[in-house]
Amino acid sequence: MSPQKEQNYKNHARYDPIFHFVLFTIFFLNLIAAIVHLVRHPNLHMVWFLVLSLAALILFFKMRIYAMTVQDRVIRLEERLRLQALAPSEWHTQIYNLTTDQLIALRFAADDEVVALAKEALEKGLTRKQIKERIKSWRADWHRV
Repeated sequence: MSPQKEQNYKNHARYDPIFHFVLFTIFFLNLIAAIVHLVRHPNLHMVWFLVLSLAALILFFKMRIYAMTVQDRVIRLEERLRLQALAPSEWHTQIYNLTTDQLIALRFAADDEVVALAKEALEKGLTRKQIKERIKSWRADWHRV
């Protein structure tokens, strides 16, 4: 997937077509087929086919959750380090009061506005969406999962 020329709030969501559309469709259709086969031919083999189909679909979602959890931890670390480098030293203790969601949103803010936006996020309890909407100079992130 080649990066777009500019990333912003409206186009920053990323989809992996193979994962989000092809694999999900295959696993979902497989589950439907298992249910249909079980209804038409109720036997132990069809029950097992349904169980395996459910397990495959659960695995599909768990893989996505695991990848996003690791990504969120890395982003949280990166943004804390960035804020420590950019913010005045007397504000460093406040960095750890930012939630993971706030830090994830702040990764899109350019260096010249991230500290002020982080302070505002803490003072007003801004959500991920609210932070992203306030970003004036968007810092693209093309490497998300």
